[in-house]
Amino acid sequence: MATVTEREADQGGSTAVPDGLIYEFGVLLGAAEMLERIAGRELERRCGIRHAVFEVLLKLSDAGGPRSMGGLAGELILTSGGMTRMIDRMEEAGLVRRQAAPGDRRRQLVELTGPGRAKLDEAMRVHAETLRHHFAGPLNADQRTLLVDALRTLATTAREELGALH
Repeated sequence: MATVTEREADQGGSTAVPDGLIYEFGVLLGAAEMLERIAGRELERRCGIRHAVFEVLLKLSDAGGPRSMGGLAGELILTSGGMTRMIDRMEEAGLVRRQAAPGDRRRQLVELTGPGRAKLDEAMRVHAETLRHHFAGPLNADQRTLLVDALRTLATTAREELGALH
C-alpha cells in the first residue's frame, strides 16, 4: 500500500502520515460506532430506553446512593441542561427520584427507584445478550483477549495524555 507521502510526492504534496494508519483508526472508530448503534437500537426496541438512559442507570447503581446531577453530567459529558431534561424524563417514567442536597437546596441529588433498578436489570440482560451476539460472537476467545488488551493499552496512554493536559 502506498503511503500518503509517496502518493502526494507524485502530486507535489508533503504529508508524512501513512494512509494505512488513518484507515486503521477509522476502522476502530467505525466498528465502535456501529456496535454502539446496535446496542442502542436493542435497548430502545426491547427495553424502551435510550442508551444514554441506560448509562445514567448504570452510574446510579454503581454509586450505592444518591448522586449529584452535576457529577453525573460531567461523567456522561452532558450539559447541565441536557442532564436536567434527561432526569426529568426519567423521573416522569418513575426510574429515578430527585431531592435537594442536604445543606444546599440548589444542588440536586438523584437516585434509582425500585422500578429504575428493575429497568436496569432488564436492560443489563438485553445489553449482555446483544454484546454476546454482536461483539463476542464474531471473535474467538484469543481475538477478544488481544483486542481488549490492546484497547486497555490505548486507554491507559490516552488517560495519561489527557491527565497531562489538565
